[in-house]
Amino acid sequence: MRTRLLIGSLALLLGWCDIALAQRSGGVLRIFHRDNPTSASILEETNASTVVAFMPLFNNLVMFDPAVAQNSEEAIVPDLAESWAWNDDKTELSFKLRRGVKWHDGMPFTSSDVECTFNLLTNRARNRLRTNPRGSWFGNVNFVRAPTDFDVTIHLNRPQPSLLAMLASGFIPIYPCHVPLAQMRVKPVGTGPFKLDAFNQFDRIRLARNPDYWKTGRPYLDGIEFSVVASRSTALLSFVAGRYDMTFPSDVSMSQLRDVRRQSPRVMCEATAMNNNTNLMLNREVPPFDNPDIRRALLLTLDRQAFMDSVADGSGAVGGHLQPAPEGRWGLPAEMLANLPGYGADLEKSRTEARELMRKAGYGPEKPLPLKIFTRAVSLYRSPAAVLATQLQEIYFDPSLDVVETVHWFTRLQRRDYALAIETTGNALDDPDQVFYETFACRSERNYNRYCNPEIERLFEAQSSELDVEKRRRLVWDLEARLLADSARPPLMWNRAATCWQPYVQGFVPQTNSSYNGFRFEEVWIDRR
Repeated sequence: MRTRLLIGSLALLLGWCDIALAQRSGGVLRIFHRDNPTSASILEETNASTVVAFMPLFNNLVMFDPAVAQNSEEAIVPDLAESWAWNDDKTELSFKLRRGVKWHDGMPFTSSDVECTFNLLTNRARNRLRTNPRGSWFGNVNFVRAPTDFDVTIHLNRPQPSLLAMLASGFIPIYPCHVPLAQMRVKPVGTGPFKLDAFNQFDRIRLARNPDYWKTGRPYLDGIEFSVVASRSTALLSFVAGRYDMTFPSDVSMSQLRDVRRQSPRVMCEATAMNNNTNLMLNREVPPFDNPDIRRALLLTLDRQAFMDSVADGSGAVGGHLQPAPEGRWGLPAEMLANLPGYGADLEKSRTEARELMRKAGYGPEKPLPLKIFTRAVSLYRSPAAVLATQLQEIYFDPSLDVVETVHWFTRLQRRDYALAIETTGNALDDPDQVFYETFACRSERNYNRYCNPEIERLFEAQSSELDVEKRRRLVWDLEARLLADSARPPLMWNRAATCWQPYVQGFVPQTNSSYNGFRFEEVWIDRR
């Protein structure tokens, strides 16, 4: 028996050694970047362009384990915090911080930096963020107290079990107290595994290994270089030719994935859901969508499978505002969706009801309703807009596309200079609090079409405070159904996309329910043997 145990232990040890030896140090990871990041300040930006390139510079209090594809509370691991604990009534979350951590400029990391970061996020700092897109996440924070340099407690007004997951998001790095915000936008200072070497607008971003990183033996890479390539087709051709080691994450469409695999069968590619959906924004304060009958008619005419077939080669998924299973953990089940307007199996029955509503509003075959569909001049937006136009013709709309360049898109969006717009929404976190408070709360910066329903918003707090997961899930599903029935930013389809890398790139795991949280790159290595 003792011999068998010895042999088994030796085998486990040898297996561990094989894994350890496989992780080689050195090399620069070359990634093409899809566009030019507006700035390097993650706390002030909303897109993957910033978070993918600059997340390697930072640490959070906690993070999602990058080796686990699905983000969840069970996959949260320590980062700048060594440990954490809730008080009995779940209104205080306390952290023990790591000692000996230094910022890239040599200054020590302490609990004051955590306090400063939360003052920024809660709009209590003297010098405020230029924009605060995650401010709505932390409306429940009463104050943050740091009794010592290495202890910090977040005090809440009420229980909020989602708080720990929010802190694990790639969008919530800890910022240094001593570095001005203006510098963080162009030459940020972090505690992370890489330091900024160069940030050349519209050209490249170079990161260099942090030799004083607090995590022993990390990162494996000597550096990361992002090259800005505006043309996706040009970037993919260069990747296939071997100029790049990796594509920009989740930037390869399903049709492009087939081409990449055909041209270079050896490359590694993984297509995943990414908690990103294409949806509609209705301006409910101007005609025609100030009329609830016309809003309902629009919902009833949607054929979501046709969107996936036409735009995404049949890939993707049908769901509500929260990412559907199995990748998502909170989405409405199919049997509940089927009872909501626009999700039923009998499309012709739904469109018959829609036509009756349009006739009631004074429209018909002889008098169609003119409508401009506001869309960006990129295929991700323009293609579903064209499909929508075809579907709306079925119920007496006379649609046309109002196509604008990206440079003008957000200005008009913020002015709500549209009746109906096509948008894509990437959820930073697979949790109802992030989606409800950020997208649908009346005063949220990220509530772009200013949907506001105080009766529904009052229900946000009930689900947010519920500690029992299954009870919370039922509250969330009820909220989802109400939002969908109220035509609040109706989702058209949940998107899928791929990330590809050369076979010598090791240790990268694409995330299935966020395209913002898995880009520290400290566990990635290059093995050209």
